[in-house]
Amino acid sequence: MISRLRALQLLDECTGVDIWPVEYCREVGLPEPWIEELADAFESGFESQWHTIYYQDRPVNQFHGVHDLAIAGKIGRMLGIDVDALALMHPSWDDRVRAIREAVEEG
Repeated sequence: MISRLRALQLLDECTGVDIWPVEYCREVGLPEPWIEELADAFESGFESQWHTIYYQDRPVNQFHGVHDLAIAGKIGRMLGIDVDALALMHPSWDDRVRAIREAVEEG
């Protein structure tokens, strides 16, 4: 488990569109069980820049990491936020993260 303060700091880093490398997740103190649960292999879709994954400013075919939307959701749930209800009201990933942040601030 992580402290509320650390959770808020990590939530502040989330954009909803980034994939954090597993090594970075460990560096910033994301709990190992969370990393194991949320880490996945992502594939780029090169039909648009929005679907292309970049690592160190270069496009990559595949990337193993943790989507920061999943991190934001995990933190939100830990802090008592109904993340699933927010997801229904906010279809875009960045809006969901913003809504989680706002709900945490209001709570």
